Amino acid sequence: MKRRDFIKLTVSGLAGLAFNDALASLNPGELPELVVAQGTSHSRLTEKAIEALGGIKRFISRGDVVVVKPNMAWDRTPEQAANTNPEVVQEVVRLCYEAGAGKVKVFDRTVNDPRRAYVQSGIMEAVKKVGGEIFYVDDRKFKEVTINGEAIKTWPLYTEVFEADKVINIPVAKHHSLARLTMAMKNWMGIMGGSRRQIHQRLDESLADLAMVIKPTLTILDATRILIRNGPQGGNLEDVKVLNTVIAGIDQVAVDSFGATLFGMKGEDLGYVKIAHKRGLGNMDLSRVKIKRIRL
Repeated sequence: MKRRDFIKLTVSGLAGLAFNDALASLNPGELPELVVAQGTSHSRLTEKAIEALGGIKRFISRGDVVVVKPNMAWDRTPEQAANTNPEVVQEVVRLCYEAGAGKVKVFDRTVNDPRRAYVQSGIMEAVKKVGGEIFYVDDRKFKEVTINGEAIKTWPLYTEVFEADKVINIPVAKHHSLARLTMAMKNWMGIMGGSRRQIHQRLDESLADLAMVIKPTLTILDATRILIRNGPQGGNLEDVKVLNTVIAGIDQVAVDSFGATLFGMKGEDLGYVKIAHKRGLGNMDLSRVKIKRIRL
């Protein structure tokens, strides 16, 4: 679509529809690889970040079964920034249904009691409001998966992720005592069965191993509120920094690399990001990533 034609459609009151159609018609090579959206309306940030990547229909097709994986591992409120912002999760679920998804499933293998974590996080209520299916994990659905990684050869992983048509990862950006930071790649620990503590001895290699077999359709990094210390559980509001930022991308390595900059680091400062980059699982070199910034 030529610029002058787009302007005409805007004036005629068809801007929203035309903008989405125009983006959807673009060659993926013309679209940004990473979108960084900033503003105070967290649902709108999420919507506009996805729109700038080509729109939700670029990723979700009619009838798709979609798994949305937030971080809701902790018995903490949204203000404490230990879990993904419920407004961000709700908007992603809503957009999936708007694109015609048949089912949108939301879950996490929590650290704290899931009955409290799901409620305290605000995610259970937010997902139900827009018709999403949110449920506790069923231990019978963990199946041994061959990974053949450097640190993990096989591991029981949650089958819902591999049976879904599309998977959207929605982590929160926060400090972590072992990994330094937990964002997109580390959020996959929430689909691991068994004793997850076993991977702590070779955590960086293990997280890169998981990224070999878990390929999200889309990654939305919630940096509306970030936990700058005492993570991953937090609890003290003094440890929270409000950034009002949402980062969206297809490459989870690039998303984590950009997320590191929010904490004054680089992607290469995180062992698992560096390893994943070297293995060709994604690109941590942000100078080679097409980034679009939006301020609302």
